[in-house]
Amino acid sequence: MQYVLSVMSCDHPGIIAEVSSAVDRLGGNINSCSQTVLGGYFTFITIIDLPKQYTTEKLTQEIQFSGGLGSDYRVIVQPYEFKVADPEHSVASKPADETFIITAFGQDQPGIVKQFSRYLADHDINITDLYGDRNGDEFVLIGQLTMPANINIGNIRDDLEEIGKEFGFTVKLQHNNIFVATNQLRLVE
Repeated sequence: MQYVLSVMSCDHPGIIAEVSSAVDRLGGNINSCSQTVLGGYFTFITIIDLPKQYTTEKLTQEIQFSGGLGSDYRVIVQPYEFKVADPEHSVASKPADETFIITAFGQDQPGIVKQFSRYLADHDINITDLYGDRNGDEFVLIGQLTMPANINIGNIRDDLEEIGKEFGFTVKLQHNNIFVATNQLRLVE
């Protein structure tokens, strides 16, 4: 049985070790995961396989208390059910999507994330990963986007740059392969 497991707490070393140990004690396996620390708060979301079925309440207790996490952790569990929100957007009904990276930076002001995310949603572009951070008066936003294969990338790029100009932001949209190739770290021996 598969579950989505999410854990949040104040950040400190050893949280992933504790969560993965709890999953292991239940005979489970972590299939995929994503973790970040934001403003001193640790968040971890994962999809796990377990050999038997649990109610969400029982599994939450098993992970939180038998796993040694304790009450300082916020644990949320739900059954994993891959669903397509709209059958029209089913993978089988359209050409393969493309992955792009958007970077935007400039002076922080309210509404930045809202403007970009609203535009993307209105054009059926999915945000699969997003990072934003304010440092002093500056704000940086980096997102991984899944673009429909039949979308005009030039128009999207122009529109995003125009939104950026309205906010005084520099915006760059690159195909994931180009982003990785141009930002790859090379180790010098």
